Amino acid sequence: MAYDLEEQEKLDAIRAWWERHGTLVAVLVFAIVASIVGWRGWQWYQGHKATQAMGYFEALQSAAQQEGEESVARIQAASATLRDSFPKSGYTPRAVLVAATALAERGQLDAARDQLQWLVQNGNDPALVALARLRLAGVLLEQQQYDQALAQLANAPASFEALYADRRGDILHAQGKIDEARAEWQRAVEAFGADPIAQIVQLKIDALAGA
Repeated sequence: MAYDLEEQEKLDAIRAWWERHGTLVAVLVFAIVASIVGWRGWQWYQGHKATQAMGYFEALQSAAQQEGEESVARIQAASATLRDSFPKSGYTPRAVLVAATALAERGQLDAARDQLQWLVQNGNDPALVALARLRLAGVLLEQQQYDQALAQLANAPASFEALYADRRGDILHAQGKIDEARAEWQRAVEAFGADPIAQIVQLKIDALAGA
């Protein structure tokens, strides 16, 4: 009988504790379960978005390997979707670079410039942004927008110093500023060091002497 009374006291104590703390416990349990479900849902959502972005990237790559006006439309459509719907995806900046190259090769310089300007303004990867600035300067050079082209090459990242100097030389040469072009090309040769590209830039310098 004493045992039954002890058990009853325990049950009463548990009941009293639950009446006092039960709601809080239920809320905590619900919050934990909800957070687990939410995290798994977020992971699924992110994975789903990554798969979608990859699909558009592959479609853009495929279109870039095709010819004709239809390929241009497909390139621009895929790039627009990635930029608008997946701006934070790692596929998007790479797709923009592919699109810009393909469009420039097809003579669509305005469209290529728009792609690269978007990446310069919205990119999060410093290396890809630096590459976009270099390529944008090249497009602007072809469009004879020399001042804008040079502006893209200001404050060169250390890893792009040689490439930026080489491109500045190209722009200055196009402007007829021979001495300044030579100085930039010489700077590029020194920055390239033993890289074989230095020999190509040196040929530009040598050609000035024979001009």
